[in-house]
Order: sequence, then structure tokens, then C-alpha cells
Amino acid sequence: MKKILVTTLLFTAALAAFAQQKLPSNFYLEKLDNGLEVLVIEDNSVPLATVEIVVRNGAYTEDSAFNGLSHLYEHMFFKANKDIPSQEEFLKRVNELGIIFNGTTSDERVNYFFTLSNKNLMEGLEFMNSAIRYPLFLEEEMKNENPVVDGEFQRAESNPYFELFQTFGRKMWGDNYYRKNPIGLHDVILSATTEKMEIIKNKYYYPNNSMLVVAGDVNHEEVVPMAEKIFGDWEPSDFDPFERYPIPEFAPLKGETKFLTESENAQVPLFMIGFHGPDTRNDLRSTYAADVFSYILQQASSKLQKDLIETGLALQVQVGYQTNKYTGPIQIILVPNPMNVQAAYDKLWEHINMWNDPDYYTDEQLETAKKLLAIDDAYSKEATSNFVHTVTYWWA
Repeated sequence: MKKILVTTLLFTAALAAFAQQKLPSNFYLEKLDNGLEVLVIEDNSVPLATVEIVVRNGAYTEDSAFNGLSHLYEHMFFKANKDIPSQEEFLKRVNELGIIFNGTTSDERVNYFFTLSNKNLMEGLEFMNSAIRYPLFLEEEMKNENPVVDGEFQRAESNPYFELFQTFGRKMWGDNYYRKNPIGLHDVILSATTEKMEIIKNKYYYPNNSMLVVAGDVNHEEVVPMAEKIFGDWEPSDFDPFERYPIPEFAPLKGETKFLTESENAQVPLFMIGFHGPDTRNDLRSTYAADVFSYILQQASSKLQKDLIETGLALQVQVGYQTNKYTGPIQIILVPNPMNVQAAYDKLWEHINMWNDPDYYTDEQLETAKKLLAIDDAYSKEATSNFVHTVTYWWA
């Protein structure tokens, strides 16, 4: 516990089936000749289909000159392309097909998705194909969208703890902070050019760096030939982007770093403590252990919750781990009782120093944590239109 970061002022549910060769009975996975993986998830509960494309891109591919541009690219996806000449026409086609759409950018993936009537699936796949393969990055649309994306940044800045979170990230990740900062940098976003969008496209937007998921009231025997017909001529890259543009490793934390941020808008003090946790490339088993341990600590019966919450020392204490391919963070958030700030902080550290003790938690708490994870996993599958995001997260 010596290599830590402490500062003043946590998506995890193991999709074990996807990590194994044997998929669930309603999953059908094919790989096209160009390397595009096509996953069909059959669920006939409602006559809808969700189409999602995920690309291995995101903050982890960005240096300081590109920080935030994976997110901007995501926004430009929903603009003009070879087959749809403007954003207005894009939205018109969305209405014609009855599409509900969105996209997200995180540290290690960018995903684009929409849900529509299963009767419009073929047209929906064609719509997705045009957007993913043939964006135009029109200068006028770029000029309009840059401040929109920056506006999301500004709204995040209104959080009284924003500066704490940003400084925490810089201390946690050092020179590679940008690769854990999908929101980006103001200057980079506002000065972004079509040329930089093309650079991102030419590095990462290939079928052999992507997966197409079609889920809902669909038949895999029909979907796979559709995907082959529409996406089959998408030209693959002749290189591995992560060999040509390798992701640098995050330097281990050295010693203990403390800092303080102040905000006149903060209503209560907040502590954050961070550790570098395991990742899926180097220690997959420990990523599961980190998930389970965090669920042990969240139980009301845990020693941590009893000593901090039940005693009134703290208003909230959370321990979370985020599964990543590149160094998953372990983060602790403590909101102390304003009348007992030092006592709450000291008690938290007392517990952290006991975490290696074999009797810190009970067998019953361990089993409860595993059950809670299984329940969360089951809940995530209730709506297929949402579950696809979980699937693509683990694929990436």
C-alpha cells in the first residue's frame, strides 16, 4: 500500500460468457473476410432491433495534441457523409427510419448505436454503413460542432469538484494523463480541423478494428448475410494500429502524493484516494477480485461502512474499480461529516491498512458480493438495447 495517491476535498460486472469460447445460446458470432466481427443477439421480446458499431479508439489513443478529438469525431459521425449531404438530411433520415441514436466515447472505446423497428433493419444497416465508412467532416459542420463539444466540457466544469477530479487524474496518470481524459482540452477541441479527423479515421476506423452488433427481434441467419452484403467491401487495414501507434504504459505511482483543491461552491468536503489496479492484459483474474472486493466493501454489514457511516463519521464512502485494458484505477471517495473531517480520514486509512488481514471480511460477505455482481449482470441483460453497450465494452 505504499505506492498510492491521496487527495483532499467508481462499470464493472464480469461478462464471463463473452470471455469464453462458448457463447450464450442466443449469441451468434461471425467474422467477415475483412476482419469485421459481427455479433447477433436474438431477443424477440419486442419488435425492435439495435445496431451498434464499436471501434477500438478513445482517450487511450490520444496524446496532448489530440486530447478530446475521439469525442469530437464521435459527434461528427452524426453529420454529413457520402450518402447523406448534411446534418439536416441526416436527421430527416433518422425520422424516416424511426431511429433513436447516440454514441459514447470513453477511455478505451467509441461506440455508435441506434434502435429502430426490426422491419427497417436493412435500411438501418445501410445507414450505419454510410456513417461509419464515409464521413465528410465538412468544414462548416466542424466549425459549428467544435463549440458544442466544448460546451459539454464547460458544463462538466460547473461541478464544484471538477478541478479536484482533473487534478486527481493528472496526479494518477502523470505524463499520460490525456489517455485517461476523454473529455479533452479546450484549445485542442476548439482548434480541431478536418485534417485531424481524417488522421483518426485513417488510424483506427477499419473493419478489423471494429465490431458490429445487431440485437433484438432478429434472425442471425438473415442478419449475417445482410452484414456481409453491406459491410463486406469495407477495406481492412494492412496494419495493427496498436503496433504502429503503441499505447504507452502508465508509470507506477511513486510514494505518496497529497494535494488540496478549494471550491467556494462545494457544500461538503470530499476526499479521493487512488491506486493503480490490475488490467485485463496482464492480470485478468485480479480484475475479477477487485470487482468482488469493492462489492464487499459496499455492503452495509462491512467493517468499513459500519465504522464510517453507522458511527456518523462520514456521509458516504465508496470504493470502486474500473476494468481497463490499460491499468484499471481503484478509487475511494469519502464524504466526511463536516464536524469530523480528520477523524473520518484517519478511520478510512485505518481500514485501508487492514485490507490485507485475512479476517477483514467474512465468507458470507464474500458470497453476498458475488451474488450482487451476478444480480447486476442479470439486470444489465433486461433491455437488449442497453445490454449491447456492455458487450461492446468487454469486446474493446
